[in-house]
Amino acid sequence: MRGISIRRDRAARVLGRLAGSLEGDHPGAAASIREGLEETLTVQRLGLTGALQRTLRTTNIIENLNGSVERYTRNVKRWRGGQMIQRWVASALVEAEPRFRRVRGYRDLQYLVGAIDALAPPDDVVAEVA
Repeated sequence: MRGISIRRDRAARVLGRLAGSLEGDHPGAAASIREGLEETLTVQRLGLTGALQRTLRTTNIIENLNGSVERYTRNVKRWRGGQMIQRWVASALVEAEPRFRRVRGYRDLQYLVGAIDALAPPDDVVAEVA
């Protein structure tokens, strides 16, 4: 786990330097990098490796899904409330499902679950908050 921590620290420094170099000409981009720094490094913090790490370190999966929903709903001109939106999005997801591919590295999903469980607060802490 120590090696992962070192790589994560190095990645955070590199992203920090990138944000600093963008500050003058592109302050919005620099702010965006700084704002999303922790989320950007989540896959490294979880200690994932291999194909699953390569799959989850990009936003391609969610962008593909968003594109499918957009294509399905593009002809709706007037949205009439939240329930209508939910129905259309649910229909779009059902329509897109046959085109989904298996997640690369799906055999390692058990390690992802274990890593998330290890980071989660104990049940008694969650019960106190609720």
